[in-house]
Amino acid sequence: MDYPWLRRPAAEVPETAQTLLGWELSAGGVRIRLTEVEAYAGTGEDPASHAHRGPTPRTRVMFGPAGHAYTYFVFGVHWCLNVVCGGDGEAAAVLLRAGEVVAGSETARTRRGAVADRDLARGPARLVVALGITSDANGTSMIDGSGPLLLTPPTRPVDPALIVAGPRVGVAAAHDVPWRFWITGDPSVSPYRRHVPRRRRSGSPLPQSS
Repeated sequence: MDYPWLRRPAAEVPETAQTLLGWELSAGGVRIRLTEVEAYAGTGEDPASHAHRGPTPRTRVMFGPAGHAYTYFVFGVHWCLNVVCGGDGEAAAVLLRAGEVVAGSETARTRRGAVADRDLARGPARLVVALGITSDANGTSMIDGSGPLLLTPPTRPVDPALIVAGPRVGVAAAHDVPWRFWITGDPSVSPYRRHVPRRRRSGSPLPQSS
């Protein structure tokens, strides 16, 4: 399949992110309806983006092609999953923050434990666990069926009037940019937590810049 809207210019990544709401993502015997996403632009445009300073071995997948998966490890504990978007050679991605499990709930529960249905994929790390995704998904297509993930059009299109925008979660830079989008009233949407910088303990040396 080919979805041209995934190749919108990187500057239009907020529009791409909103389009993804209601789309369904399948992997590992589980299908999730996306209810919350977060947009990140690329080089020089978005200081919160991993690709802000240009391509690195870690971020080169963000420079295309669109429709591929970008995974990364956060806090040394959790994997997160993004859909790469933008024009050829442009870095942009949409973080998949939360969703409703619409098929394979028992399989998801074996991975997530005894949690309420709304919590099976309520948050970016939980979503990845529910789908059974690992780092092996990084760089694979999410749209042509060749990889472990498959992104498909919604069975229930989202009414644009139900889409809400707000600040992004857990980023130190540009945290007030309203590029997080969700379906209002959906119980699977994750709670908002503003980034809080760590306070230096008295007498501790200042961290060194890298």
